[in-house]
Amino acid sequence: MFTRLPVPTPFQVGPVNAYLTERTLVDPGPDSEEAWSHLLDELDERGLVPADIERILVTHPHPDHFGLAARFRDAGAEIVASPDAATIMADFPAQFERERAFFTDFFERCGMAASTADTVTDLPETFLQYGPSVTTDREIGDGDSLTVAETTVTGRAVRGHAEGELLFCYEHDGGRRALVGDHVLAEITPNPFLLPPAESGGERPRVLPAFNESLRQLRTADFDRFLPGHRGILDAPSQRVGEILDAHEERTENVRELVDGPTTPLDVMEGLFGDLPITEYFPGMSEAVGHLDVLEARGEVACRDRGGVLVYERPQ
Repeated sequence: MFTRLPVPTPFQVGPVNAYLTERTLVDPGPDSEEAWSHLLDELDERGLVPADIERILVTHPHPDHFGLAARFRDAGAEIVASPDAATIMADFPAQFERERAFFTDFFERCGMAASTADTVTDLPETFLQYGPSVTTDREIGDGDSLTVAETTVTGRAVRGHAEGELLFCYEHDGGRRALVGDHVLAEITPNPFLLPPAESGGERPRVLPAFNESLRQLRTADFDRFLPGHRGILDAPSQRVGEILDAHEERTENVRELVDGPTTPLDVMEGLFGDLPITEYFPGMSEAVGHLDVLEARGEVACRDRGGVLVYERPQ
């Protein structure tokens, strides 16, 4: 039903998968001239121009997935996303500022030098050029449906990779399939990116525990194919979900072993990855804090504030 159209990105992950069926396009790619030119060529091969695209579906509000949505909306397309994704995409710079305001202080509390924390939280500003803000015309949430190419497509809310993640699930050729964005990927273990509190002063979301629970539910959900946001199609989705959960569990055990006496999240990141380039600090800290969150939820480590720095220890 959906044709995969790999679109180039300037990011380390490589091309993003857009998906086309009739006049509906899913995750069109980042707002760059290279991506736009490539996508125009793909459409032209199928006798289409941007004005022919009637609907853009967005799985999650990362710029490599929604960036070109504004150009298609300008050409007349309806933008469809979850309510949380819609809020972020409506003012993408505001999302960056919200994250920067929270994580600059948070990373210092994780043991990072103030100057380093400033640099790490400033770096994502370069992504803004690839994700211009766009208005969502139709918001759909968990369990909501729409008709695409005479097929019922139902949204399924998931948690772990991004705010406002939504899978698009449908029946085709006697099987159950889903467009899964970056929630499940072939060859790559998706990164559980840290998220700021939903409201100022609120509780920080425990992203990796939520991600693991979401994956456990997907593993038993009887899908026979996943169409992911990067790399190849997954024809054994339950098996791949199990592999990702196993990889998460192995990393969690590695982190538990690193907590040998009072340990900061920065200590854990350095123990896992060694001397990372600063461009990889945010995903590195996401890994470190995420697995500490899992261990804390299990009661295998406890967190305390020591002079403004978060320190983890195994219970006595």
